[in-house]
Amino acid sequence: MAFKVRNWPEYEAGLRRRGSLTLWIEDAALDHWQTFGPGGQARYKDAAIQTTLMVRTAFRLGLRQTEGLMASVLTLMDLTISAPDHSTISRRAVTLPVIQPASVPHGPLHLLIDSTGLQVYGAGQWLEAKHGAKSRRRWRKLHLAVDADNGMIVARTLTDQDADDPSQVAPMLDQIDVGIAKVTADGAYDGAPIYATIAAHGDNIEVVIPPRSTAVLSGEQGPFDRRDRHLATITELGRLAWQKATDYGKRSLVETTMGRYKVLIGPRLRARGFAAQQTEAAIGAAVLNRMLVAARPKSVRCKDRTA
Repeated sequence: MAFKVRNWPEYEAGLRRRGSLTLWIEDAALDHWQTFGPGGQARYKDAAIQTTLMVRTAFRLGLRQTEGLMASVLTLMDLTISAPDHSTISRRAVTLPVIQPASVPHGPLHLLIDSTGLQVYGAGQWLEAKHGAKSRRRWRKLHLAVDADNGMIVARTLTDQDADDPSQVAPMLDQIDVGIAKVTADGAYDGAPIYATIAAHGDNIEVVIPPRSTAVLSGEQGPFDRRDRHLATITELGRLAWQKATDYGKRSLVETTMGRYKVLIGPRLRARGFAAQQTEAAIGAAVLNRMLVAARPKSVRCKDRTA
């Protein structure tokens, strides 16, 4: 398929704006940057730490380079506040409060849910493959809930690699305060518990999850009978017709979001501890949302002239 961007001038300007420091350092953050303790020791507020971490993530800097960049920016702005040192940034990342999306779209939402793996900093699998050494470092799984209308990440969790995908649906739904109209996920989420979990957040939420190829009618009443209706439609019309009827193709947007995360933020977590890794993933999601607000293409499908 070929696509044409209809708002190219605005999109191009937004892409340039992503590199502007003013996009990441706002006056509201500077107004709540720090206080001073006994002896004039700086005590940085959460806004200062979050802003510094977002700058670090957006420009893929090390902690010391982030400290130097922030110090130079504050000096050029002729401000009397100071930049957090790299040790403070690392220590406070562990205890930073939960980072909520800057602006949650108005409901009811069409949620797209999926997960992807992130490497943990270190040699990891290379040591095991090369020398047979058992590595202590493992993968993490990033679970995302994306709004189908604009691609914004509205909920996310980070778990160990052994956590199953369906177990994170409830924690992500708990993060969303607005109404939910529809939930779409792939076949890995198929099962009665998921339908019950989603029904607990709203009886009228439509669930679009493809039943497994070996699925059979359950004959149960309640939320799980929606799965029976999907299975009956697939049996009668075929899987492709079911995908078109349920608009299942929109699920590719959450895969696009995960691809953007790995390209723009990175495919691995640099923090060592799990609490700091959760903050790092939350900062990454916040950065992606900020980038999307700054520059979002409006593309339409067109005929491929090369075909």
